[in-house]
Amino acid sequence: MKNWPFWIGCLAAIVVIILYLQFFRTDQPEPVSIPAPAVQPAAPQPTHPIEEATVDVGTTEPIIDASQPLPELQQSDKTVGEVLERLFSEQNLGRFFLLEHIIERFVVMVDNLPRQDLPVSHRPLKKISGKFLVQKKAGELTIASANYDRYTPVIRLLEKADAQQVVTVYATFYPLFQEAYAALGYPDRYFNDRLIEVIDHLLQTPIVQDPVRLIQPKALYLFADPALEDFSAGRKVLIRIGSGNAERIKQILRVYRKQLVAAEVAN
Repeated sequence: MKNWPFWIGCLAAIVVIILYLQFFRTDQPEPVSIPAPAVQPAAPQPTHPIEEATVDVGTTEPIIDASQPLPELQQSDKTVGEVLERLFSEQNLGRFFLLEHIIERFVVMVDNLPRQDLPVSHRPLKKISGKFLVQKKAGELTIASANYDRYTPVIRLLEKADAQQVVTVYATFYPLFQEAYAALGYPDRYFNDRLIEVIDHLLQTPIVQDPVRLIQPKALYLFADPALEDFSAGRKVLIRIGSGNAERIKQILRVYRKQLVAAEVAN
């Protein structure tokens, strides 16, 4: 066959074209790249889970029925008020507490105690009756020792409360405390951790013995010692109520801290 080189060349060209179309076509769709699912960061785990708190399960007459559904936060005042009345029996709570939005007020107060300012409009405790008492001697202003007596009634009220029952109530209502804390702008933080942090902050307040010197540059009294004036709002309160009262408050806080982190203490 005289034309065999021609036919072999044609056959080779056809094979090349087939291979090109099969494996090297430019109009083939690009392979679809399926991204791996985005890994969501894990929600922060609480350092002090409220489930580990020591709750009172052996009381013959429980302060609160934990089996009942919780009210909505905005409608919780009535329920919380009734529980507080049972908790602080035979006490005139209206004398000391502002019971409207009590959970929200408590959360705001706790969060702000380690800060410089404590919003007056959100305090859960009413203003202590009587005037802030000072004494002036040799041109020096100091807190009068009689001023410390003004705080005795509310401290006695707190000392009489059964700490384990208080923690039981707190643990039962905890979802509402957490909701109020998230509404402050902390959706990824845990309120009980903040509470323990604030308790520890207050327990580290140094004892300031009398006389506690003051200055009055304008209408308000300030601590004469700049270091004290730079303290947080919570530490200033402990100094203002006197060293004896401050130690009583610290003892109350130690008891509650032990109840709130019972598992940690046990370890």
